[in-house]
Amino acid sequence: MLNEVTPGIRLMLLSTLLFAGMNACVKQLQHLPALEIIFFRSIFSIVASYVALRRLGVAPFGNNYRLLISRGSTGALALVCYFLALHNLPLATAVTAQYLAPIFTAVMGIWLVREPVRHLQWVFFALSFGGVVLVQQGGPVGPAAGAQGVAGLAFLGIGVFGALLSGLSYNAIRRLRGREHPLVIVFYFPLISLPLAAVGCLFNWQLPQGSDWLWLLACGVFTQGAQVAMTRAYQLERLSRVAPLNYLGMFYALGLGYVFFAESFGPVAYAGMALVLLGVGLNAWYTSRADARAAALAPAEEVVA
Repeated sequence: MLNEVTPGIRLMLLSTLLFAGMNACVKQLQHLPALEIIFFRSIFSIVASYVALRRLGVAPFGNNYRLLISRGSTGALALVCYFLALHNLPLATAVTAQYLAPIFTAVMGIWLVREPVRHLQWVFFALSFGGVVLVQQGGPVGPAAGAQGVAGLAFLGIGVFGALLSGLSYNAIRRLRGREHPLVIVFYFPLISLPLAAVGCLFNWQLPQGSDWLWLLACGVFTQGAQVAMTRAYQLERLSRVAPLNYLGMFYALGLGYVFFAESFGPVAYAGMALVLLGVGLNAWYTSRADARAAALAPAEEVVA
């Protein structure tokens, strides 16, 4: 079982943990405009990526400009949508909307990167997403419930649109496999999001105070590590194999929301958590078995041919 946990899967699990840390930082900074957080985060990521690329002797701007700009622009717009959802919805609800991204990623990957989804995987996706829906129905409640009514639905819609854009961004990463260094791909993300956020800051700026600077720094550190790990994971593994691992981040969202933001949940949410684990676990097991079977059959097919 341990040998089924490939480097790509380990990197995706690390990315999920680091993104959870980023979510908590963003939630702590919800009194600051979302675009302002993206602005500071982008500055940190640009500097960190550029310095690392120079030390490695890698050209920062790469060669596949069209795909790199596509990844950067869709990722930047997805980030804006996600931060708006995080600011105006409970942590678990915003993360729920973002959890459509793995499904969008796998479905669009059928056409964009020619990676088919096996039939049983659709069942596992449905189990995981059904669990996410149950978590959403089971909480949070009370004063932490966030925007309600039409406003709540609007921000939820923004979150779903962000998940769709994330799916496009992740497919661009997969298409760049073997063509660009992972840090080059990460570099284009803040390169495009920085001017976008800067324009927004011109109309809505609030100077960070005191501990805000530490939270902004932590947000940048968590994000940079998460982006590098995620980018490498999508380059190493099939989209349909690693994308569902994003669902595990829901458990971090539930825990952090409960401890730091007083978001309480009912028993339905815990039933949803079980479904998510079941779907993710079955998908990982099934794809590992199917890939191993295909690898074992490949030499025999060559002999017959």
